[in-house]
Amino acid sequence: MVNMPLTLFAMKPCEKDSTLAHILVVDDDEILAENTARILIDAGHACDWVTDTDAAFIALHRRRPDLLLLDQNMPRENGATFLRRLRLSSRFYDLPVAMLTAVKGKEEEQIAYYNGAQDYIRKPFTERDLVYRVSRLLLQRAGRRKHTPLEEMVSPRATNGQVMAVRMV
Repeated sequence: MVNMPLTLFAMKPCEKDSTLAHILVVDDDEILAENTARILIDAGHACDWVTDTDAAFIALHRRRPDLLLLDQNMPRENGATFLRRLRLSSRFYDLPVAMLTAVKGKEEEQIAYYNGAQDYIRKPFTERDLVYRVSRLLLQRAGRRKHTPLEEMVSPRATNGQVMAVRMV
């Protein structure tokens, strides 16, 4: 059974930035996911939260978030596997992801970074630390161009599914 995303929207703009960021929280602990979303809404962001990677994949295809907060240990597909799947996707290869996890080991943190996570936020976290880390990630992305699907970066002269050249932007 796939849990459908619950959408919660912020009613006030961020104090430091007038544009809202859209954040998707993926955590199998419903209470934690909802609380995380509440904290981020109070900080001025729009949030969706889901409790498994199947629902996350559906939510990602409905609306691409500005940031994904991803739990490591979940039933069926864990966060590391889902992150690798996103990095191999032409649509989500550049989606900013922060792991949001109770896993304490240094090796797991290194694997998350190797798989493409931009940050590793350990549970339990304080509201202040969560908002700071999310704001820092969003600011790092602020000056970058918006997402370009990989298909658009491939040279139009390619034939028979071969990639002739990739346009670097």
